[in-house]
This record gives sequence, C-alpha cells and structure tokens, in this order.
Amino acid sequence: MNKVISKDGTPLVYDRVGEGPALINVLGATATRGMVAQHGNNEATMPFTVYTYDRRGRGDSGDTAPYAVQREIEDLEAMIDEAGGSAFVFGHSSGAVLALRAADQLGNKIKKLALYEPPFILDDSRPPIPADYVAHLRQLIAAGQPEAALAYFMTVAVGIPAEYIEGMKQAPFWASSVAVAHTISYDGEIMGETMYGDPATLAQFAGITTPTLVMVGSNSPAYQQTAVETLAKVLPNAHYRSMAGQDHGIAPEVLGPALVEFFLP
Repeated sequence: MNKVISKDGTPLVYDRVGEGPALINVLGATATRGMVAQHGNNEATMPFTVYTYDRRGRGDSGDTAPYAVQREIEDLEAMIDEAGGSAFVFGHSSGAVLALRAADQLGNKIKKLALYEPPFILDDSRPPIPADYVAHLRQLIAAGQPEAALAYFMTVAVGIPAEYIEGMKQAPFWASSVAVAHTISYDGEIMGETMYGDPATLAQFAGITTPTLVMVGSNSPAYQQTAVETLAKVLPNAHYRSMAGQDHGIAPEVLGPALVEFFLP
C-alpha cells in the first residue's frame, strides 16, 4: 500500500502497477481502488505505470473538512508529482470532469488527457439535476442516511428507475458504495452547473489546450452522446471517439488499446 500526502495534509493511498510512462487513473463517483482491483489489474498489461488512488474520503485515503474541489485538484497534482512531475491522466465519469478541471490549472504537468463519458447534461433528452441536488445529498448524510443518499444519486443523477433500487441493494457493490456515499456530494460539486441542461456551461473549458481524447460508448443514452460531442467541439485540441458496443461501464479490453493508441502513438 503506497501513500502520498496532499497539500492540505490529507493522506492519499494508491496502487501502482505496470511499467512505462506514468498514467494516473481518476475514478468516478463511489469508485475505489479496491473495486478496480476486484475486477483485475488489466492496467498491468498496458505499457504504462498506472497509479490508481482512492480519492479523498474513500477507501484508505483520508479526508479533511471542509470539502473543496480545489483540494481534489491538489490531490491529483500530488499524485502527478509522486509519479515524477508529469503524467498522462485518464478520468472516468465525474472523475473525467475532475481531470478536466485539473488540466485547466496544471498545464504541462498533464501531458495528455483521456476522458470517458463526463456526465454533463446539456439537452432535454433527460431531466436536469435539481438545483438543490448537492444540498439534499449533504442533508441525507448529516441525518445518518448514507443508503438514502446513494439511492438518491442512483435515481436522480444516474437515472435508474426507482423500482430497481431494492434489487440493487442485493448486489455486491451496494455495501461498498454506501460506505463512500458521503463523498457523492463531492462529485456533485465537481460537476457544478454542467448538469442543468445548458450547453453554454462548457465554455469554461475552451481554454484547455492539453491534447484530449474524449470518448463515449455507442450504446450510451442520448444525453451522454450530446455531452461528449459538445465537449469535443469546445476543447481546442480534442480527439473524439465513439466506442462501439460500449456503455458507461466500458470494458477494460476495449479501453486499454484506445489509451495506448492515444497516449503512445
């Protein structure tokens, strides 16, 4: 178990696998490095040294109140510094948005950026996130209801029908997701105003010149297609790619070759 200390003193625990140029893996909402390890270290087969860390508040990493998105950017910077001062970065879902916000600040420390399905809501193909979404998540956690917070996230943000939730509670991932439910509001803050149905909110990323691969699964819903296509048009140095037969949970054997092709042409 490896550990690095972020700028505010928060310990971040990470796994390191493989050999080659550094690649930092930024996880989405509720994901932990333990969950990644359970699915097998596919990263070890790629020509990178892959760093997968528990984002603050999750797994074995610490947390420091009050939460701020800036602190998570500093966490990613600490991981990049640990990896040698510059690295490739891959972000999934809300982790992709965190990586994007970091690229806006960290410049050449991120050599290239790959993003898979940042979950922006920019059209009316699905309901936008309620204005009090983050506040409601915080209220549920403060009331000692992490399972209710997770169910709220699954139904309101992810869009899973409410009648499916009881069945999901029997799935192996549910308990581990409840354990980190207090961090779901963190991802809500990272997403910010980009989930309210307004494509103009992506203009904030127009100054990011880092070479960026933006990917979407061909089987993902219309709002997700719009999100990635719009981002690819906003970023001045973007490469758009639709991944055939994939949805939000892209298969490692599909993702790996795409990252190798983009990062190491």
